[in-house]
Amino acid sequence: MKTVYNFSAGPAVLPSSVLEKVQHELLDYEGTGMSVMELSHRSAPFQQIIDQAEALLRELLSIPENYHVLFMQGGASLQFSMVPLNLLGSDETAEYIVTGSWSGKAVKEADKVGEIRKHTPDAQTAIPSYTAKDFSGNSRYVHITSNNTIEGTRFAEYPDTGDIPLVADMSSHILSEKLDVSKFGLIYAGAQKNLGPSGVTVAIIREDLVGDAPDYCPALLNYETYVKHGSLFNTPPTFSIYVLKLVLEWVKEYGGVEGMEERNQEKAHLLYSYIDQSGLFQNHVTEANRSLMNIPFTANNDEVNARFLKEAKQAGFEFLKGHRSVGGMRASLYNAMPIEGVKALVEFMKNFEQNEVKEDQHAFN
Repeated sequence: MKTVYNFSAGPAVLPSSVLEKVQHELLDYEGTGMSVMELSHRSAPFQQIIDQAEALLRELLSIPENYHVLFMQGGASLQFSMVPLNLLGSDETAEYIVTGSWSGKAVKEADKVGEIRKHTPDAQTAIPSYTAKDFSGNSRYVHITSNNTIEGTRFAEYPDTGDIPLVADMSSHILSEKLDVSKFGLIYAGAQKNLGPSGVTVAIIREDLVGDAPDYCPALLNYETYVKHGSLFNTPPTFSIYVLKLVLEWVKEYGGVEGMEERNQEKAHLLYSYIDQSGLFQNHVTEANRSLMNIPFTANNDEVNARFLKEAKQAGFEFLKGHRSVGGMRASLYNAMPIEGVKALVEFMKNFEQNEVKEDQHAFN
């Protein structure tokens, strides 16, 4: 089998041991004689799967008892609509800190529901600090995208919103570093980065924020529906939840969130350190706001970028092309990316740079 390193921003790399277990259990899940994909979501085996997934997530993130854990579909993009539909009345105000593409998409959906006050940093390469005095006391919530996959930025510290609930899209870095859930009213995350495969979305919501959706809110867009029915009001993405459970078991086995954070810091340090001393590649993000998960970088012109991407793919480094809105390259270092992959990428970048220098010298001579 061909060996590659998958640096995709999502759907992203999964632990090889998880994929092997999926393969082993694919035709017969724990003696049922059926694949997980064939199990009824009303069956005892699947109820055990979803219960274990919730219990593991609660353990790994130390989720307080007054928070619900929900499994849904639609990705973070559906949450862009669900959040205001549940938390914001048509005559009420919410505040959005717009730090990149995804928070920009979120605010567009919220604008359809109520009054939105936007906070937009001057630069896309840095995120300022926010304190309670930056927000209106009558706001229903403050929304952030805590890690930006496209721009490669993250909040160095989360906003202090006082008594206003803080809502965060954590799709691209949940489980990658320690987190105090109690500082948030609602956290949501598409699974396809650190939690599992695409198809399932997790929401962690404080219980006092459930139950106030207007009557016109559709049942499947109402958090209360999922709370009352244990995320089983309709058929959930059963196979994705099963794989998510296996990923959570893997995270626990390898040191929990603390272990993930330690390895992620090491991986990011390796790549950033090389880029910072490179004469060819650059990363333009302010150091304090650099993402541990998504590292964009670029050479000095588009022709060199294209040559790098072509040669990298030939060498087994997949999905390094940067988002079309920013160009260049991007390496996503999610939990399941082994440190060996980052070391191999850095070595490849060094060799590529050396060859570029030789080519330039040859052309000059």
